[in-house]
Amino acid sequence: MAATASSGFTGLVEFASGFRPRPQIRHVLFDFDGTLSLIREGWPQVMVPMFTEVLPPLPGETEEERRKLAFEDIMRLNGKQTIYQMIQLADRVRERGGTPREPLDYKHEYLRRLNLRIADRVDRLKAGQLAADDLMVLGSRQLLKALQDRGLTLYLASGTDEVYVKQEAALLGLNPVFGPHIYGALDDYKNFSKKMVIDRILRENSIPGDALLAIGDGYVEIQNTKEVGGLAIAVASDEANNGSGRFDAWKHDRLKGVGADVVVPDYRDAEVLVAAVLGS
Repeated sequence: MAATASSGFTGLVEFASGFRPRPQIRHVLFDFDGTLSLIREGWPQVMVPMFTEVLPPLPGETEEERRKLAFEDIMRLNGKQTIYQMIQLADRVRERGGTPREPLDYKHEYLRRLNLRIADRVDRLKAGQLAADDLMVLGSRQLLKALQDRGLTLYLASGTDEVYVKQEAALLGLNPVFGPHIYGALDDYKNFSKKMVIDRILRENSIPGDALLAIGDGYVEIQNTKEVGGLAIAVASDEANNGSGRFDAWKHDRLKGVGADVVVPDYRDAEVLVAAVLGS
C-alpha cells in the first residue's frame, strides 16, 4: 500500500494495490470513537495509567516498561468492547502472580476515571459552548451526507457501552443519520460484537459481503469486514490534533496490517473519497 496523489484528493490517502471501486455497496458500518466522535479523545491516557497502576511489577521492571506493555495490550484490542481490554488486564495480573479483580470491576473503574476526564467537554457541548463539529473528526458531517445522498444505509457499532454511544451520538446530532441502527457494548458482552452486527446487516438485507463498506480506526471492524469480503476504509485519525492532516502512526501501521483497502487521516476529501470508493 503506498501513498498516492489520486485525482481530486487534497490530503493524504493510501490505496491498497488491489483496490477497486465498488458501485454495489449499499450499506456502511461506522465505528464511533476516533472514527466520528472525539468526545472520548485521550481515553488511552486514562486506561494506560490505570493498567500500569494495577499490574504487579516484575523484578527489575521499570514503570515505563509496564506502560509500554499496557499500551500494546490496550491498542491491540482497540475496537473491541472495553471489557476485552479488562479481561486482558486481569490475565496479566494473574500471570504475574497477583489476584485480579473481576474484569467488569476494572471496566467500571476505568469508565469512572474517563467520565471525569470528558465531563467538561460534555457539559460545554450541552451548553452550546462547543459546536458538535468541534468534537468530530474533520469532515465527518460531509462524509455522512455524501453517503446518505447516494441512498446508502448507515450503521454505527462501537466497543463503548451502548448507553453512552446513544447519548453521545445524540449530543453530536447523529441520531437522524443512523436512526435505529446504533449498537454498542453490553455488560453481558457475549451478546454483542461488531461481527454480530455485520452478520445481521448481511442477513437482514440479503446482501453479499461485497456490498458492505466499513469505516473505522480500530482493527476489529476492518478485519471483520474483510473476512466477509467487504471493503474497509481505515481512519488513522490524529485525535489529539484534529485537522492536522497527519496519520496517527500506530493506527496507520496496525490498520494497514489487517488489510484496509484505503487509509485516510480524516475526511477533508469526503466527496472525492466516496466517489473513489463507489466509482462515481
